[in-house]
Formats: sequence, structure tokens, C-alpha cells
Amino acid sequence: MAVGKALPLLDSMERVTGTTPYAINLQLPDMLVARVLRSPLPHARVLSLDASAAEALPGVVAVLKAEDLDQTGGPKLQYGSHLPDQQIVARDKVRFIGQPVALVAAETDDIAKEALNLIEVEYEELPGVYNELDAVKPGAPLLHESAPNNIFRHAKLRHGDIEKGFAEADEIIEETFTSPVAQHVSLEPHVVAAQWDGDGLTIWSGSQSPYSVRRTIAEIFELDPEMVRVIVPQLGGGYGGKAHLRVEPQVAALAWKVGGRPVKLVLSRAEEFVTVTKHAATITLKTGVKRDGVLTARQITIYWSAGAYADSSPALVRSGMVRAVGPYVIPAVHVDSYGVYTNLPSAAAFRGAMSSQATWAYESHMDSIAQRIGMDPLEIRRKNMLREGDTYATGETMQEAYFLECMEETAKRLGWEDRPREKGKGTLRRGVGLAVMLKSSPANSRSEAKLAVDLDGRATLYTSVVEMGQGAHTALAQIAAEALGVPFERMIVVGTDTKVTPFESSTSSSRSTYMMGNAILRSAAGLKEKLAEAAEPYFEMSVDQLAVENGVVFVRDEPDRHMTYAEVLQRNHLERLEAMGEFKVSGKIDPETGQGKASSHYHQGAGACEVEVDTETGRVRVLRYVGSSFAGRIVNPTLAKLQNDGNVIYGLGPALMEEMVFDHGQLINPNLSDYMVPSFLDIPDELHTFSVESEKGEFHGIGEMTLPSVAPAIANAIYDAVGVRIRDLPITAEKILRALNNDDS
Repeated sequence: MAVGKALPLLDSMERVTGTTPYAINLQLPDMLVARVLRSPLPHARVLSLDASAAEALPGVVAVLKAEDLDQTGGPKLQYGSHLPDQQIVARDKVRFIGQPVALVAAETDDIAKEALNLIEVEYEELPGVYNELDAVKPGAPLLHESAPNNIFRHAKLRHGDIEKGFAEADEIIEETFTSPVAQHVSLEPHVVAAQWDGDGLTIWSGSQSPYSVRRTIAEIFELDPEMVRVIVPQLGGGYGGKAHLRVEPQVAALAWKVGGRPVKLVLSRAEEFVTVTKHAATITLKTGVKRDGVLTARQITIYWSAGAYADSSPALVRSGMVRAVGPYVIPAVHVDSYGVYTNLPSAAAFRGAMSSQATWAYESHMDSIAQRIGMDPLEIRRKNMLREGDTYATGETMQEAYFLECMEETAKRLGWEDRPREKGKGTLRRGVGLAVMLKSSPANSRSEAKLAVDLDGRATLYTSVVEMGQGAHTALAQIAAEALGVPFERMIVVGTDTKVTPFESSTSSSRSTYMMGNAILRSAAGLKEKLAEAAEPYFEMSVDQLAVENGVVFVRDEPDRHMTYAEVLQRNHLERLEAMGEFKVSGKIDPETGQGKASSHYHQGAGACEVEVDTETGRVRVLRYVGSSFAGRIVNPTLAKLQNDGNVIYGLGPALMEEMVFDHGQLINPNLSDYMVPSFLDIPDELHTFSVESEKGEFHGIGEMTLPSVAPAIANAIYDAVGVRIRDLPITAEKILRALNNDDS
């Protein structure tokens, strides 16, 4: 049995010795260096661009300009994951500081940088909007004519009679919470290389979604998708920032203009900050509650700042709508979720996508409700928590609901019921808080796996799930080894190459263990069936009289009559035998009501913590943190624990320190000196995480489940300690001190 064992990463030796083949280390013969000329203005017309001096510079091989695009036989200018509103390089208008205006390919990096300085661009500056609420005001400057009021997506959820629900309430509480723009800060920046060979294109990319890259690049160049090959080496972190197209169109187009030689682009850390961000959000919740703690109605309005281009936001805005309600039974729910253009860099999925912002709001809000009616925060959640068989706001029946188990066990391990009522002495005050999270998974998704056995007794898994440090290849190899009945040590994993590995929607949204795990089970079942069919003539038995387990094919009634997989292949003069497996889910919701199937299954988790607040300085220390996730069946306990721990540590950043600060569209902290991320000194003195398993034993992803609860749990603990409610992330010492002094919370 391989599943359930704490096996080491398949590539642990390479990681420890520093020989992991990351894309940033990729070297190709005769490779050119790419650089990007970026807009210095947040919103402006491009009046002229002169690259003649740069093109004449020795060592410059090509400069790509907007005029090179939309020509016969060339790439299209316009593209987009969901809306075709992006341009490879700006033609008539720039919409954020950092937008690509021209691209250079040169023999060396120094030459490429010098060439950028020789390109002359004349702009006419336009007024801009830098906040999601300002962007939707009447008369605000428009970024795209196709989006009135700068709104490109309005997702709606309508469940129950909202007026009746509020009329039945004894108390109505309304609050607004905000979450700022943030950056993913993957250790490895975005890296892409591209090379044309005739009409075929090969792209090496640190991408979480290689088949999405292939599809969109094929559309840009009007190619059959099979003519585009995407190879993904190991990623040095992704966190959603590499889940859709980023710089692949630019590098592919530049390589097209170069013609034949490979071109590679490595973004600087400053460029990372203007390439992809987390959605800023303003979330208003209005909730009706009875004096006994039963929720009667909830109305939610969300404005998501998507930046200058829609990117993946149309889908995420709808996901945010689904995830904003929280894991509660509420008879009447109305949600309006708006995707808004702003003159900032484009936003995308950020670990715990949209759920992190939503959980911050609804779990802080739940404590405000509990405080208003004088009820324990744990008890009010227990009273309203979704349980198996309950109906969610989308009309779905909850099939596996472990929210209550996650919450209660988390609170128990923190010592919630036995917590001291003394808040501390002097300037140091202590408090405890908890939070529960809900996150939907893609309702429409597909994964394919291929398994093969060979004459050497080895088994090979071909998968396009991207390994980015989460241990996916190891966990999937464990599933495959157990399903095939071969030793884990005999498993080989062939990673992402669209020419070799089968289709996978994306390595994101904590979907890989569930989706690809089930595809592997189906592939293994198909391969076992083929082995039985191949062995049938030699046993002189029908297939239904044979069994395939533990690496052998045998007669059910005579287990001693058996052949190993290798022997079956030898008898049939086969070098190998392989089978494909596919797993897909589908669902849809009504665009006007949000009713339907919004998720293939729901992710679940909880967090609880104890904090210490210095009332003299506002400084917060997280003393103890307990986090939980629902895992279904744990594949690898060590990797699961690392995922849970890592999520909590990652979540401390957005909770306490992370924020991209803009001055009229100009980012003023585009580096890791001014943009703070958690260090070892910020980790709680005691950190405990665990996973809840179910009797059904189905696989579930846990890649994000302990993260969304971190910020609200800390905020709730701060309120418990000093009685101030912080509603705007990050929770800084300055905000706490200001609230303590002004008492305006």
C-alpha cells in the first residue's frame, strides 16, 4: 500500500543538491535575451514610437512593435484568456504603469537593456482610476469602451426571499471589509523561452496551465494546437500567479520576428510586481440574525479590482460570488459580484483565490454578529454551520460537509473552551479567535492520465500536472503505484510536455489530487484490463476469471497460477502496455440567479489562534495557531502537513504585512525590501496543523485550505484581546494603535 505513507519526494535528492532543472536555468544553443520596454504612465495614448536607433544597435536582432502584429501570416495583436482585451504590445493606448510597449531580442542582456533606452515613445497622458470604488463612479475615466462604468462582469446569486429574511431578523449588522493589491512572490520569477522551427513553435514556460498556453498561443498565430508544444520544467512556486498566460504571447511573438533562434525572457523582481497581482476587493456584508443566533438573511456586494485587463477575472469574479457566502445555512442570500477595470497591473488567482478575500470578510463579520447578540463565536458558527444534506445558497446539496468537524477539532486543540478569561496585564493583552473557510472547486474540469508498464517491471505515469514544490508528482505516483499494485520505487513520472503528456485543465484550485487522482484510478483500471486480456490465452481462462493485483495476473480460484506484468508482456512480445484514463466534471449555474451546480466539491478548513497585542505600540504577535483542512483520504501525511503549515505561514503575509502601495498608479514598493513577506521570526511560537479524513476515502486537494482562515482568525483574536475591529487588510500596528486611540472601530 503506497497511499497513506510518508514517502519522500521523488526529486528530493535534486532539490537538496540544487540540481533541479528550473526554467530559469534553461540554456539553449544560440539563445537570445529578451527585454521589455514598459509604459511609464498609468493611462495614456501612444502617439508615436520610434525604434530605429535600437534596431541599428549592434547586437540587437529584433525589436517587436505593435505595427508588426496583425499582419498577414503574423501573430494577432489582441488576445485574452476570457475576454480578448489584452495586447501583446500596446498599440494606441497604455492602461497601467509597466504595460509592454515594445520587445527587444539581443545577443546579450546588456545590449538588450541599452536598446530599450534608445526607443523613443511619445504619450498623451489621460486621467486614470486606481480604486475599484472610484472606477465605478459616474463620470469616471473609462479604460475600455466595451465596459460601461468599468464593469466587465456582474455575477449574481439569488437565493430565498431577502426582504422576508431581513424582516424576520432581530438584529441587522452591516460592515465593509477591504483587501488590498498583493503579489504572489514566487521565489522563481516568470521565465519563458520560445523557438520556431518552420511552422511549429516550442515554448518552455514556468506555467501552471500548459494546455491553456497552447490553446491561446495557437489562436494568436492561427495554428493547429498540435503545432504548439509547451514544455514545463519544475516551477519555483506558483500560487496562482502562473495559472494563466503571462508573458508567453510576448516571447512567442518576439521569437517569431527573430525567426529560428530561441529567445528567453526572465522577469526581474520589479517586473513581477507589474505582471500579476492579487485582486483588491471591497466587500460589504449585511446580515440578519435572530437573538438565538440563527441567521435569517445575508446581502453581499463585492467590487473586485481586476487591473487594466480582464485576464482570468471573469471566471474568478463568479467564483468569488459563490465563495462569499461562507459555510452557513442562510435562508435568504443575495450576492452581487462585480469585476472592475482599474489602471493597475492585471490581477489573477492568488492562493486561496477569492476565498481568501471573502473569508476575511464573512468570518470577521461573524464575530461582529456574535458580539452584537452576546453569543460565543464558536457557538454561533456551530448553530448555523452547513452539514451533510443541507442546501447551500446555490441550491446544491452538500454531499461531504466537514466544516463542523474541522472547526470543533481546531478549537479543541487550541483550548477554546478552557481559554483563560484574563486578557493580560500592563500593555500586553491576549485574545483568541477562530475562522472557518469554504472554497468551491471548478465545476467544469477535465484531467487525463496515461499509465504504462514495461518489460523491466517499471510503471510510468504521464501527467501534465505541474510540479511546483507541492509534491504533486510524488502523491500521484503513490496513487498510481497502489492502483496498479507495483512498488512505489518502480514508479517513474514523466512531467509536463504537451507533445508527450495528456491533457490537464490546470494545476490550480487544489484540484490535482482529486481530478488527476481519479484519472489515474481509471487509467490503472484500463491497464489492468489490458493485462488480463493479454494473459487470457495463456491461462486458457476468460477475463472475468482472472484478477490483477500486486503486480501479477492470476486465476481468481487458483492464486498460485499467476504471471508478473513483465511476463505477460514477454509472452505477447510487447515492449510495453499502456492505457489512458480520463476524469471530468461538469456543471453550470443560472447567470441571473446563481442557482445550479457551482462546484464539483467544496474545500473546507478552519483556523484558530492566540495573539498578544501591545497596546502601547499596536504590535501583534501570533503566539499559537492551529489550522485544519478536510483531505478526504490523505495520500502522503508528510506532504499534507507541509501544505497545511505552508498555507498558514503564507497567510500571515496578507494578514499582517503584505500590500502593494500605489501613488496614482505608480507602485512605490516593487521590491522585497519594501514589500514585506513573512520570515522565520513571524511564524507563531506554536504552529499545529492537521487534516480531517472521511470514511468514504475519496481524494481531495488541500493546497489552500488552511490559508483563508488566517487573517480573520487573527483579527478576531485581536478584537478579543483589545476590543478593536480592523476591517482593512493588512492588520498593521499603526491601524491597531489608531483604532485604540480613536476607539472608532
